[in-house]
Amino acid sequence: MNPNAVPLSAGSSATTASAWRQALPALLVLLVWILFLYRDTGIAMVTIWYRSETFAHAFLVPPISLWLIWRQRHLISAQTPQPMVSALVFAAGAAFAWLLGDLVAINAVTQLTLITLLVLAVPVVLGWAVTRLIFFPLGFLFFAVPIGEFVMPQLMEWTADFTVMALRLSGIPVYREGLQFVIPSGQWSVVEACSGVRYLLASLTVGTLFAYLNYQSNRRRMVFVLVSILVPVLANWMRAYLIVMLGHLSGNKLAAGVDHLIYGWVFFGVVIMLMFIIGARWAEPDKVRFPQVFDGAAPAPMFSAAKLWTVAGVFAVLAALPSVANWAIDRAEGAVTVQLNAPVALAANWQAVTPAVADFKPAFDNPSAEINTSYASQGQAVGLYLGYYQHQDYNRKLVSSSNVLVSSKDPKWAQVSFGTRPVNIIGQPMVVRTSALRQSSLTTSDSQSRLLVWQIYWINGRLTSNDYLAKFYSAFYRLTGQGDESAVIVVYTPQEDQTSSAQTVLETFMTQNYAAINTLLLAAR
Repeated sequence: MNPNAVPLSAGSSATTASAWRQALPALLVLLVWILFLYRDTGIAMVTIWYRSETFAHAFLVPPISLWLIWRQRHLISAQTPQPMVSALVFAAGAAFAWLLGDLVAINAVTQLTLITLLVLAVPVVLGWAVTRLIFFPLGFLFFAVPIGEFVMPQLMEWTADFTVMALRLSGIPVYREGLQFVIPSGQWSVVEACSGVRYLLASLTVGTLFAYLNYQSNRRRMVFVLVSILVPVLANWMRAYLIVMLGHLSGNKLAAGVDHLIYGWVFFGVVIMLMFIIGARWAEPDKVRFPQVFDGAAPAPMFSAAKLWTVAGVFAVLAALPSVANWAIDRAEGAVTVQLNAPVALAANWQAVTPAVADFKPAFDNPSAEINTSYASQGQAVGLYLGYYQHQDYNRKLVSSSNVLVSSKDPKWAQVSFGTRPVNIIGQPMVVRTSALRQSSLTTSDSQSRLLVWQIYWINGRLTSNDYLAKFYSAFYRLTGQGDESAVIVVYTPQEDQTSSAQTVLETFMTQNYAAINTLLLAAR
């Protein structure tokens, strides 16, 4: 007898085969039903794979997962499917989470819950005995979700920190503001492509698969996954430094334009290959197990076709409920044309003026209505931008990674610092986001080329500066039938120096004029 063999779960191979003949069609029908109901979410996910190099590797995730399951086919076939009723609770939670994510158009939530529902279909139909054998292949499917760009700002900041530090240690003088810096041979900036997030996500995906296939110890697997996270981050720092050095030493003839990206991928490929070569030295051989029946094996519970189709039917209904709820909410909200006009005057003698405070407009995409004007009072001038959003969806939403004060490709303005500031503008303490902007050229010395900017979200009359709270409030108001009317309030004024005078101007403006701004936004509904 093979010492590595495992007993069959059923007392009879005929019973097991009969159970599989009914369970597999039920599972297939359920998976197709889920994909049909959530087809828009699935299409959006594949579209991101196609258009973004950062997530192009996700095309390989589903076939790899299927291959990993196929490797376990002998062990799987030895088990008798047993529907898992308790998994329906998790399915209901995933369906509700999808509804919340869809109400506020969060791709990451809807796509994660789509994969969760597909994964949960396995234990619901086949049971835990089968699921545990393919736990990793099912979990690997989550790498298909295009998520991770939220770490990009931090990675960009770290890359800039390391590059500037390394240049100074190399004896090259550097002047830095924000993510831009100047060295004697020219000006450089750290943009999204320099963050290294695409290297990180690709390395984590491949590194996790490598660890699963080459190690049996969970400790070794966890260590290698950690290494697959650290190595691309450190390699990207070194890549950025070397590219700047190549440009500097060659008089900017090398490592510019397309060469910049090519050198980056070549360097990354070499580093990852070395990581795998070194990791393979500690590989542990796989202990292949074959199913085998031996006398005395405990009989498995009897398979029930009625239970199978009942549980699958309940799962199908739970999966359909979010679509029904979404349709009802959309129908109740209806469609209303938004009117938002800039008043000629606000409170406390703040009058609209021309020319504008600055040639600046926040990069908020596709608002339902917007105004961008300037007001002045007693020698103080403030720019006011209101971006109003209604009937938000994936193409029109207030809180989005693409909605920023200044995009990295803005030809005129660059963000050099950001933070938060406690204020009291509505009779109670709250927090606003603060940012310092300057004209893109670091050589510009005009004092009017710098702006201090405050930003805050308005959700049905409630203020917050937190992205997650803004999404939560929007979901709550939509669920309670109050609509999703939201806006961003951005105020800005010239910042001539590092004193607090600009902060005082903005605080005075918001304190005196928020009531008028709130009335304007409420009237737009």
